[in-house]
Amino acid sequence: MAKDVRARVGVGVVAVGATALIGAVLLWWGGYDPQVAAGAMFRGSFGSWNTFASITLVRSVPLILTGLAVSLAFRAGVWNIGAEGQLYAGAIAAVWVGLRGATLPALILVPAVLMAATLGGAAWAMVPALMRLRLGIGEVITTILMNFVGIYLAAYMVHGPLQESRGVFPQTDRLVEAARLPILVPSTRLHLGFALALLLAAGLAVLLRRSTFGFQLRAVGASPEAARVAGRIRTGRVVLASFLVSGGIAGIAGGVEISGLTYALYEGLSPGWGYTAIAVALLGALDPIGVVVAGVFFGALQAGAGAMQREAGVPAAWVGVVEASVILTVLALARLRAVGRRGGS
Repeated sequence: MAKDVRARVGVGVVAVGATALIGAVLLWWGGYDPQVAAGAMFRGSFGSWNTFASITLVRSVPLILTGLAVSLAFRAGVWNIGAEGQLYAGAIAAVWVGLRGATLPALILVPAVLMAATLGGAAWAMVPALMRLRLGIGEVITTILMNFVGIYLAAYMVHGPLQESRGVFPQTDRLVEAARLPILVPSTRLHLGFALALLLAAGLAVLLRRSTFGFQLRAVGASPEAARVAGRIRTGRVVLASFLVSGGIAGIAGGVEISGLTYALYEGLSPGWGYTAIAVALLGALDPIGVVVAGVFFGALQAGAGAMQREAGVPAAWVGVVEASVILTVLALARLRAVGRRGGS
């Protein structure tokens, strides 16, 4: 397993280098100075400690959490493309509990908000999970479709049942202080959600490498039929559990964003974290620790996009090109490795 992880990490490192080269060529081709753009992006994401903590690390929190959700599912052979919808389901559940429990103390309300987010995300993942296990419908299409349902459900909520009390803006009322995550580093915006993401990554790393369930999950991901016949593993249960845990983690991302940063639900809460999570998971080699590093990397890209636009005139949408390039490069390198192994044998 360690050898496989090292190989995946190597693919990720090569992918970053290749993507940087591709990005520089595209910038030059578009009439921009790659050196000026890179300098602006670096200053916008790592220019100072406050910038790094308050912008880069804060932006990385939902990316790490959704990346962990996607990587766990992918390791089990579950193609969960629905982290975006599961994030919104978690955010809706979190804000509902936070508003309804406004009189509760923080020691009760904050865990309740996060638990509601987890259950909301897991419940959202339950639908495509059962459709795969009971009806044989592939989860790629169903999870993508569930994303749109989650996004529009959130829009309906902030225009209807959960709209703020004045009825003016399409958002909920703000959560009370007792429902908010505490600041992790004084004088910054970095909240406890970052520490929660790190703890969750460490817990998943132990789960995958040291537990029976982790072995079963990896076995089912490698070959469901072999796991069922040779390992006597109940693959359906493993797939269902992986789906629910993955959805729950994505739901936590929504809850953490609500209770740690925005303190309210509004339309367009996520700029596409659930989709970027695929790039984060692939670049992180589907390894929890690698996902943390990849999440910070993508957080830096998003944090530096504004500075790059201001100082170098490069459209912020260029970051989307980088994210897509990472996915394509990782997939291409993985394919080349697979072909090379077959050719060598």
